Amino acid sequence: MVTTERRVGSSGLLVSAVGLGCNNFGRAGTATQTLQGTRLVLDAAIDSGITLLDTADMYGKDPGLSETLMGEALEGRRDRVVLATKFGHGRYDMGYDFPAGMGSRRYIRRAVEESLRRLRTDWIDLYQLHFPDPETPIDETIDALDDLVREGKIRYFGHSNFTGWQVAEADFTARQRRGSRFVSAQNHYSLLARAAEREVLPAVERYGLGFFPYFPLHNGLLTGKFTREGGPSDSRIMSTRAHLWENAPWDALDAYRAFCDERGITMLEATFGWLLARPAVSSVIAGATTPEQVEANARAGAAWTPTADDLATIDAFFPLPADPAA
Repeated sequence: MVTTERRVGSSGLLVSAVGLGCNNFGRAGTATQTLQGTRLVLDAAIDSGITLLDTADMYGKDPGLSETLMGEALEGRRDRVVLATKFGHGRYDMGYDFPAGMGSRRYIRRAVEESLRRLRTDWIDLYQLHFPDPETPIDETIDALDDLVREGKIRYFGHSNFTGWQVAEADFTARQRRGSRFVSAQNHYSLLARAAEREVLPAVERYGLGFFPYFPLHNGLLTGKFTREGGPSDSRIMSTRAHLWENAPWDALDAYRAFCDERGITMLEATFGWLLARPAVSSVIAGATTPEQVEANARAGAAWTPTADDLATIDAFFPLPADPAA
């Protein structure tokens, strides 16, 4: 056991401080595109004390494949993990043959049954709306999710990619209806992508939600594996997202590396430490394609606790950019 547990906001849900992002399961060209590769990574996660597994119904080279591989690989040990999945990604057709907004009662009913089937489980611990649905009133979405909680098909529900005002509106609406509320928010957030600090994180803290940053390692740039000269040739950045490496703020990253070297810690450890020091963060969800990556992430999450001065120094390396709307 490496990672510790944290509470998701003000809810009763407990998750590991380091979570596993499962978007690589079933992804073509990765070690986890197969059941065997997926099983090896999940084995390493469970052995390292990682309980939070975060996927989505559209992950995989074919929509649903990540959930399908996970369902098979977790057979017989479902109770050892917190299964989180997402529905309602507006740019992916899940093959449901009816016209309805992805936050609608009709869509949610179909989507949850398909996820339960693929995951081979009777319940989902955390069911998350992947993107806001402009076609459906939020009260309909909340009522449909509340029904699923009452029926035992899901334990809690959360949202992803909401703006600050949408976080506030969703919480106000749920309180007015006196049912279950959203307990979590998942948004893009890292040292190199801090926009969530303007509105989303303050709203999350104000309304008692747990926060899950996605892309917390910024596709690997914050792990220490990359330099101005390049990085691992088989990495996703170098193979398909070279622009992220080419446009990276190398002066800041070099200063960050020197900061870590002075303290005898790795960039990976410092990055997890910085994220887990944010008050609203319940778990840092990091993807992996090998057991070694999972184990390294789990260790890093427990390796270093920054002081207030450490946090201020790191913040100065990667200041929040000016608000483009100002």
